Amino acid sequence: MEIADSVLDLIGNTPMVRLRRVTEGIECPVVVKFETYNPGGSSKDRPALAMIDAAERDGLLKPGGTIIEPTSGNTGVGLAIVAAQRGYDCKFVVTDKVGVEKVDLLRAYGAEVIVCPVAVAPEDPASYYSTAERLVRETPNAFRPNQYANPNNPQAHYDTTGPEIWRQTDGTITHFVAGAGTGGTISGAGRYLKEQNPDVQVIAGDPDQSLYSGGSGRPYLVEGVGEDFWPTTYDPSVVDRVIPVTDQESFDMARRVSREEGLLIGGSCGTAVHAALEVARTLTKDDLVVVLTPDSGRGYLSTVFNDEWMAKFGFTTDAGATVADVLAAKEGDIPPLLYVRPDASVRDVVELMHEHDVSQLPVAKNEMPLAAAEVMGSIDELRIMESAFSEMSVLDRSVEEVMSPRLPTIGIGQSVEMAVRLLDLAPALLVLDGGRPRTVLARADVLGFLSLDPITTSNAPESNHV
Repeated sequence: MEIADSVLDLIGNTPMVRLRRVTEGIECPVVVKFETYNPGGSSKDRPALAMIDAAERDGLLKPGGTIIEPTSGNTGVGLAIVAAQRGYDCKFVVTDKVGVEKVDLLRAYGAEVIVCPVAVAPEDPASYYSTAERLVRETPNAFRPNQYANPNNPQAHYDTTGPEIWRQTDGTITHFVAGAGTGGTISGAGRYLKEQNPDVQVIAGDPDQSLYSGGSGRPYLVEGVGEDFWPTTYDPSVVDRVIPVTDQESFDMARRVSREEGLLIGGSCGTAVHAALEVARTLTKDDLVVVLTPDSGRGYLSTVFNDEWMAKFGFTTDAGATVADVLAAKEGDIPPLLYVRPDASVRDVVELMHEHDVSQLPVAKNEMPLAAAEVMGSIDELRIMESAFSEMSVLDRSVEEVMSPRLPTIGIGQSVEMAVRLLDLAPALLVLDGGRPRTVLARADVLGFLSLDPITTSNAPESNHV
């Protein structure tokens, strides 16, 4: 009978499917290794099982133990499935950019979930790496698989993913494209494929701010791919090329593939497919590109596939006059975002406001380009004036001591009508463009735009929701 003994026997042997509509005009065939078919819905089921098998074999995980791991969600699900079968407790640490669906899913498997801020360095005590380490120290009989350093992570893909791809393509694969998070998938599967044919090219699709792409590793919105440090599970000698992909490109491609191919894929899948198409455009019909899509879009219904979320972060454009039109109508080029650091003195901020003739500024750490998560608050001249009138010494304090909450945000493609509604409640808005802070929009900016010739203000671009 074709009956599996347990859900763990269903891991692997995922199907491959050709992309037909999004590849229109591309001569080279592009096929997807569709990892959604794993029981946990992602490629992370493979290393999850391998890491727990090894831990049990080596005596690192004992009966009644607790599995603790920092995760973007998918590895946690894989570990939770194994734990459910074998009687372990689970505690997973995620960042606050992880969608609510993933957090709820982990809890549905009975796991405890701890949410940490994303906009902190790995060594910060509040980071999800540091928090996981603390929990391991505090929890009796705890085991941390440590997918970022566990050799069983890439080995799982060497043992299963690579051979499956080679078999399913009859050894005709010429290019393998995947994301690089922990590096397990691309390093393990890539190494196997190169051992079968050294001419196979292994390409990483990577967020443009990730370390793999030469970025700073600072926060970006796409989940589960890229890194802000170098995991030992990543083998750079296997990877022939890294293609930087923006959040905008990742999300647009995820939505395109889902709507045009009927394959509901996640944001990091969009990263990989965008990179795969970039590669395929340079190839011929005699080549074969295989792109691994690690998970399903079901975990991103409140983000990537939510029109309101996409608009708020500046990834889509409404019909009619938009914030972009208001900014375009301002005289001269839009200057880079003016902001202050939390450790600056209030006195210096007052001078900066006078110099640039502004009345409010965002407060943020780190250098440009900023991520929205790095904006900590705001400071405005009215608040400073009121505080200084009561106590002049406030001018010598740090901004962090007196700052107000963050300015409300608006996407650059959202309507002027939305801007007017929001400015009725706040003196200024922080404009997000492609998920990143672009500039501050003040009431005077919108008023100046509305005072222009009506023909100009009604020049409405068509909606470009992808």
